[in-house]
Amino acid sequence: MKVYQTNEIKNISILGSKGAGKTTLAEAMLYEGGVIKRRGSVESGNTVTDYFPVEKEYGYSVFATTFTVEWNGKKLNFIDCPGSDDFVGGAVSALNVTDTALMVINAQYGIEVGTVNQFRYTEQFQKPVIFIINHLDNDKSDYDNAVLQLRETYGGKVVQIQYPVNQGLGFNAVVDVLKMKMFKWKPEGGAPEILDIPDSEKAKAEDLQAKLAEAAAEHDDTLMEKYFEEGTLSEEDMRAGITAGLISRGMFPVFCVSAGKDMCVRRTMEFLGNVVPATDKMPPLVNTDGVAVKPDVNAPASLFFFKTTIEPHIGQVSYFKVVSGKVKAGDDLTNADRGSKERIAQLFAVSGQNRIEVEELVAGDIGATVKLKDVRLGNTLNGKGADNRFNFIKYPDPKYRRAIRSVNEAEMEKLSEILTRMHEEDPTWIIEQSKELKQTILSGQGEFHLRTLKWRVENNDKIQIEFIEPRIPYRETITKSARADYRHKKQSGGAGQFGEVHLIVEPYSEGMPDPTMYKFGNQEYKITPRDTQVIDLEWGGKLVFINSIVGGAIDARFLPAILKGVMQRMEQGPLTGSYARDVRIIVYDGKMHPVDSNEISFMLAGRNAFSTAFKEAGPKILEPIYDVEVFVPADYMGDVMSDLQGRRAVIMGMNSEKGYEKLMAQVPLKEMSSYSTSLSSITGGRASFTMKFASYQLVPPDVQEKLLKEYAATQTED
Repeated sequence: MKVYQTNEIKNISILGSKGAGKTTLAEAMLYEGGVIKRRGSVESGNTVTDYFPVEKEYGYSVFATTFTVEWNGKKLNFIDCPGSDDFVGGAVSALNVTDTALMVINAQYGIEVGTVNQFRYTEQFQKPVIFIINHLDNDKSDYDNAVLQLRETYGGKVVQIQYPVNQGLGFNAVVDVLKMKMFKWKPEGGAPEILDIPDSEKAKAEDLQAKLAEAAAEHDDTLMEKYFEEGTLSEEDMRAGITAGLISRGMFPVFCVSAGKDMCVRRTMEFLGNVVPATDKMPPLVNTDGVAVKPDVNAPASLFFFKTTIEPHIGQVSYFKVVSGKVKAGDDLTNADRGSKERIAQLFAVSGQNRIEVEELVAGDIGATVKLKDVRLGNTLNGKGADNRFNFIKYPDPKYRRAIRSVNEAEMEKLSEILTRMHEEDPTWIIEQSKELKQTILSGQGEFHLRTLKWRVENNDKIQIEFIEPRIPYRETITKSARADYRHKKQSGGAGQFGEVHLIVEPYSEGMPDPTMYKFGNQEYKITPRDTQVIDLEWGGKLVFINSIVGGAIDARFLPAILKGVMQRMEQGPLTGSYARDVRIIVYDGKMHPVDSNEISFMLAGRNAFSTAFKEAGPKILEPIYDVEVFVPADYMGDVMSDLQGRRAVIMGMNSEKGYEKLMAQVPLKEMSSYSTSLSSITGGRASFTMKFASYQLVPPDVQEKLLKEYAATQTED
């Protein structure tokens, strides 16, 4: 493979809902580009881009897969992205390093939830979009309805470049209004016969060409003047206008294909090679210092690593984009994130698991290398004279969580290593060793996402694992003030233990005044703060510890021990063993013994006094509440809302967004346990949701009562 220059390189993501036909389209592109001699199929499990065992087992894409096609003097780097929302991390990574998105639409269904979700990411990253309407050979295909949905959703920017002459089982021809020709295929697809447009289609074709010319002219003042003067534009002029429209996201061209029959794939690739902007025409990437780094081949080399995989017989394969400069095999580079040195032993252009060794890759290109010592996803390697770091990939928050453990406890350490490695391959798998919950928590994008990980661990690494319901990170707090004292006394020969602590607890809120006087029963307690410690708790909230000891009742050297005892109870709250928060404690009196008092005595006295007071201070349990946004077709809105209300949700609002209804709610984490599965069942997989932590709120009384009973049943006397 020759060394392609920056202006000859085009980086393209292939997006779309599950079942849109992205992998089949990729296979047809590889075949048309001469990379493969025979097209595989998803059903046969022999496609280039779905080559991992788990993808063959389940019959759908799990990983975003890079492949390269040389076409008419251009290098087209594609990343075929999974369609399932569970594997959205692949699409996010791809859109960050590519310049254009092909959005594949299933002609049977038109816009689906996956289309809406992934288009939203193209908006976020400001990437050009080309719509590819696929499956036109299906007997239920409806091209006109798909275009109508696109226009209703994305407006007048949607412009047809092609339309089918005879969609359905007999599909074999399209009219191309950029070339003003009809393309017709034999049953085997491939190279078309290029014909004049028949009289029956001329009026429609001329009308669509006029709309295309007008849309193309809008993005270039010179072309607009020419269009007004001549009333039309040449094919070359329209190409220039479309390129400008793509870059500004002012135009979304529409193509149509039958990927399964390899019809119109070649023409689509011709358009990609001729019209889609090369990487040097797109806005440059920005480093962590906010400096734009242009894809300049003469600048020092900077490589950004956006993906890693572990492959049999090879080990780690690292995928990167050359942000600036150029890289050759044998180059020594520095890891800007880890400070280590790396040598690039080999460079590859990649097509799935097939790798073609290349001499050099220049700015803007995408490639891979193997057996790097210390490079992780998101790292930057720099050549001499470069000092860049990049950190631009932001993955969506997880929305499905399970506790994970190995069936054989002796394999937990090995499982932990495997999970860490798998997080490197897919950063949307989040692993947390929770000290609070005493569980290993695995979070991801959905049930299928975690099920896929389970399959890989059990089949590839031969460790049997199980998922269990994760515990909920409740919090405990108090709602009123209370007083308690506790004497710890122990005598067992020799020096004994003695410590007595009197304290007051009350709810803490930001900005509350210093304490002065309390009344419990008929007795008043005057408070004179001598020292105040404000402790920011690592689990959220605050603990305020006030020393109000008078007359030396407790020596100051014992106060840290009292605080330590209190913290022990804060870490394991009296109600359910959950973390406590937002409490103010005033130690105002106590007693000590000249011989028997020591730190452990006051630690135990402080802990027990705090526990007693806490239980009398109107203790309440707080639960984590999440902001949830559900994107759902209007037909299912009532069922989805009803289901959410059954989960103790508070509906915060709703509105329409690009053809879908958006429902906003606040929902307790406890009730979101299997929500992704339920939502898919209710809507036939046509809805999606996001969730993000909002706050802690009091649980309802009936829920608190249930939690208290459950916790009491697990406890024994200290």
